This record gives sequence, C-alpha cells and structure tokens, in this order.
Amino acid sequence: MLLLAAAILALLALRVPVAFALLGPCLTYVAVEGQSIGLSIREVTGAIDSFPLLAVPLFILVGVVANHAGIADRLFDFALALVGRIKGSLGYVNIGVSLGFSWMSGSALADAAGLGKVEVPAMVRKGYSKRFSVGVTAASSLIGPVMPPSIPAVIYASLAAVSTGALFAASVVPAFLMASALAITVFLWARRQSSLESQPFDWGRLRSTFVRVIGPLFTPVIILGGILGGVFTPTEAAAVGAAYVLVLGLLYRKVRPRDLGTILRDTAATTASITLILGASGLLAWILAREQVPAAVAEFMLGVTDNQVVFLLMVNVLLIFLGAVLEGTSVLVITVPILLPIAVEFGVDPLHFGVIAIINLMIGLLTPPIGAVLYVLSPVTGLPVHEVFRGTAPFLIPLFAVLLLVTFVPSVVTFLPGLLGL
Repeated sequence: MLLLAAAILALLALRVPVAFALLGPCLTYVAVEGQSIGLSIREVTGAIDSFPLLAVPLFILVGVVANHAGIADRLFDFALALVGRIKGSLGYVNIGVSLGFSWMSGSALADAAGLGKVEVPAMVRKGYSKRFSVGVTAASSLIGPVMPPSIPAVIYASLAAVSTGALFAASVVPAFLMASALAITVFLWARRQSSLESQPFDWGRLRSTFVRVIGPLFTPVIILGGILGGVFTPTEAAAVGAAYVLVLGLLYRKVRPRDLGTILRDTAATTASITLILGASGLLAWILAREQVPAAVAEFMLGVTDNQVVFLLMVNVLLIFLGAVLEGTSVLVITVPILLPIAVEFGVDPLHFGVIAIINLMIGLLTPPIGAVLYVLSPVTGLPVHEVFRGTAPFLIPLFAVLLLVTFVPSVVTFLPGLLGL
C-alpha cells in the first residue's frame, strides 16, 4: 500500500491527469496480486453504473448552456443596477452573481471561467485592483458546488446512499453563509478604499434589467422546486432544467442550432473527465477495502480520540490537505467509504458530514499546488497563478470561518431538511 500511495503521488507530482495517476498504479496492483483484468473492469464500471450519477452530465449541461446563453451577463447587469450606488458595489455584485449562477451550475470551474471573463475586466475598469478582483471572483465561485444543484453533492449522495434532495436542502444555508461571509469581507475592504466608483440608482435601469433576468430566475424554481416538491427526481430535474435553459438561450438568440455541437462537446469533455476519475477511484476503493485500510483508519482514529469535536477537526485537516493535492471528486470517492462509517459511529449525521466534506474540498480548489480555480482564472486574467493565489488568500479567512461554523453547529445543516421533512 505504501508503494501504491507513493506511485500515485509521484504521478500527480509529474502532472499526470488524476484519473490515470490513480488507474495506472491500481492496475499494476491488480496484476501483481494475480487478479483478473475482468475484476478491474467490473470495479471501474461499477463505480459509475449509478442512476443518480446520471444527473452529473445533465447539471453540467445546464451550466454550459447557461454560459452560452449569456445568463451571467444578465445577472451581472441586474445586480449592478440593484446595488451599484453602494461603495464597493462590484464586489457585492460579484458575489451576488455567483450566488445566482450557482442555482444553475454546480461547478466552481464553470463559474470561475464563465463569470471571470465578465467580472474581472469590469471591476478593473472601475478602479478595483486586479488582485482583489480575481480574489473575490475565485472565492465566490466556491458557492456553486455547495449551493444546489451541486455536482459534488450528487456524487456524495450516491456514495453515502443518502437522499440527493435532502443533501441539496442541507446545503442551502451553508451556501448563503459563505456568500454573507464574503460580503462582509468586501465591506471591510471597501471601507479602506477612497477611490472606488459608484453609480446613481436608476429605477428605469433596475426595471429593464429585472425583466431580462425573469426567465433565468425561474431555473432554480424548476430544478429545486421540482426536487423538494417531489415532482422530479434530481436526475429528471436536471434534464428539465437543461431543456429550459436551452429554450432560454434560443429565445435570447445567444444559442443557435449550430452551437449545439459545441455545447454537447464541452459537456461530454467535462463529464468524461469526472467519469474517468470516478471509475479509477472505484478501483482504488476496492483495493483499499481488500487491504482493510478503512478498518485500520477507523481503529487508529478511535484509538486517538473518542471526542466528536476532535474527530471533526482531524477530518477537516485531512480533507483540506487532500483537497489541496488531489481533485475533489477523487477525494470524495476515496474518503467517504472510509470516513463516513467512523463519523456515524461518532454520532455525526451523514448529511452534516457530507456538507463538511464538500466545503473542505471546495476550499482545496483555491489552495496550491492543485488549486484548479487558480489555474482557470490565471489565463482569464493574465495573472500568474501565484498572483491569483495572493489575491485569493484573504478570502480564505471567511471561508474557514464558515467551515468551522458548519462543522460545530450541526443545526446549520440539518435545520432545512428537517423543516421540509426530508
């Protein structure tokens, strides 16, 4: 197992794609142990042979179509018209647009790539530093994978055998807390700036921009309303949401029939990368179970502490570290089968544990050396990755504060599912 771990880490250090960095050493293990290649195929395909996971490509499709349909621009214009007169308004607009866009896209990378092209140049033109602009854009993009519909939530629900709808409901309050914490950070920063531009409030502009976002605002009503109201399964809601956003794009004339090939290709490419990681992680999970690693980890943790608070702190440290060096999807697949049974033994609700895990791994998207959001925003803004991280670093403080609140106040997570009877 030490050789297997060393091989995976070495391949990751050499920038080998995560799926192949996992799959190569795992296949070598299977061959050395004299197992059949058929077993490898069965474990890889079994990891992705799940109806709930069908929601993943459909939610990705929603996000891709929303980007092509120019919905981010409409949300940006409306938010600016609403709060443009407030000092530091574009910082709040940035967070608000990410919050609005998160109801359609469960991916931080889609948020960062799509909104970064709009928000960062607009902020720089209005006198905001490029470092601050890219920092708030990167941090606010993390709201997307927490606020439903969330791709990591779909994957966790499949792994943990919990209700996707219940996990979606459990994620709503933490996502709003993240947005609020980032807004407070912007407020504290803006107080020290004397040269920020604002614009006078205009009722006419607010009305016209609101009319332009009425259509997109119905997207979360359809997706989440359908799921929480029992009308759709998450997979069906994703399909209906994708069809609705596509119709909006056609009506807005931002999406043309000839664009469908590009949209489907982008969706397929993103889906394929996630599916490869899930399949490879499924084989690794089988190896870990065969070598009784989950039992060994459980025995170690129970030997170290019998205190729930200490256990959750250990989990946070572990997941933040793994999120910084591995892709979030693979970390979920590897760690959930190991850590969730231990968490349940410590009295942690599976929904609570899921939200903790997702927020931890999303913070990893802003943390070197992997920090996928940093690498997405670097070419968009023209800043080197280390400068993107320097802009992002101050926003890690409020994100960690929300993580600690969610970790040690379970009712923040369990309140809404209990209220809805999920």
